[in-house]
Amino acid sequence: MRARRGGIVALALSLSACGGGALQPPAVPSSHAVPLVPATPLPPVAAVTVPGATTAAKAGLVAGPPIASLQLSETRAALALAAFRISCTALQSRVDGSGLTRGSDWQPACAAAAGIGAGDARGFFVRWFESVQVGDGKAFATGYYEPEIAGSRDRRPGYDVPVYARPADLIDVDLSQFSADLKGKRIRGRVDGSNFVPYFDRGAIEQGALAERARVIAWAADPIDLFFLEIQGSGRLRLPDGAVMRIGYDSQNGRDYTGIGALMKARGLLAPGQTSMQGIVAWLRGHPDEGREIMRENKSYVFFREQQSAPLGALGLPVTGGVSAAADPRFVPLGAPVFLSMDRADATGLWVAQDTGGAIRGSNRFDTFWGAGDAASATAGGMAARGTAFLLLPVGTMARLTAERVDGGAPVNP
Repeated sequence: MRARRGGIVALALSLSACGGGALQPPAVPSSHAVPLVPATPLPPVAAVTVPGATTAAKAGLVAGPPIASLQLSETRAALALAAFRISCTALQSRVDGSGLTRGSDWQPACAAAAGIGAGDARGFFVRWFESVQVGDGKAFATGYYEPEIAGSRDRRPGYDVPVYARPADLIDVDLSQFSADLKGKRIRGRVDGSNFVPYFDRGAIEQGALAERARVIAWAADPIDLFFLEIQGSGRLRLPDGAVMRIGYDSQNGRDYTGIGALMKARGLLAPGQTSMQGIVAWLRGHPDEGREIMRENKSYVFFREQQSAPLGALGLPVTGGVSAAADPRFVPLGAPVFLSMDRADATGLWVAQDTGGAIRGSNRFDTFWGAGDAASATAGGMAARGTAFLLLPVGTMARLTAERVDGGAPVNP
């Protein structure tokens, strides 16, 4: 779905990293207000951790609590089971970057999932999974959603901001093909004569660099709205006739992402009380020339394709509001269930890691997906939950990892 950061929370994180408070979610109708219900998270299991570990297999593992002891309702389990079924094909066929599982590990649980009837979803997870804590288990979860902005399929008065498809001359390079030391490293760029150079940045693209290079799939009404939709990585265009056109991530220009919230705060552009999503947008609209230049300091630019289905995650499969989450695939097998026990009731429960995100890095870092609409926007925008994460792996995985001494000697504590 994204090589982006969940829009509102991304700005919140950027600002708080500079010493300020977290941003507030955008204003929504009172009927969509989301009450914050606190919860008491389970404590992490004492574990030996490895500072600087680059994968779960190297981070230190410890067996978590029995699945039956987790606060998992049948309703929540049924939602997670439906999402897990979607993930099964990928779990069995793709290489697990975390180093924890093999495709064959997932085959028994996936076969069983296909035959689970109504009312037995919780029992399915109890029978077929065991919980594992990665590293210290201390989790942090933010939120993202599917935004909706005004757009048109054709250019017309009031709709003149191009929404670009992936350019024909954008090239992905896997650097591991050139050196084993660069395993896992990829870059994007273009060929200029006999040289491979960085792709055009946001400023160049907005000034017409993509003429004859990329197809325009739609036209947005507002550049600021499109900017924040890019950060989310997918969304809906509300067309002039009321119909909806869904667009999804179809690559990015390879430039680093820069959060403009941090820039604006550092430069003193946001007055006290203005460090909210509404305040940032109001400043950008009130200072169009300066605002355009600030947005261009985020050189990253996202390209889109039209989608006929629900939003797609990093596996190329649909994600589901309230149950799908983004995680770092170096620490969580993509497609795997994760139980989050957090200090917020709405974030607590079983999630399925079906997506990734540019700022979702490290063990026990998650970004929860809430779907579309005002309530989803409010929940995602205010999501900043802390607690403990337990990764669910097929029964027997921990015993195998212990026997193998994961990755040549990383600590595994059954």
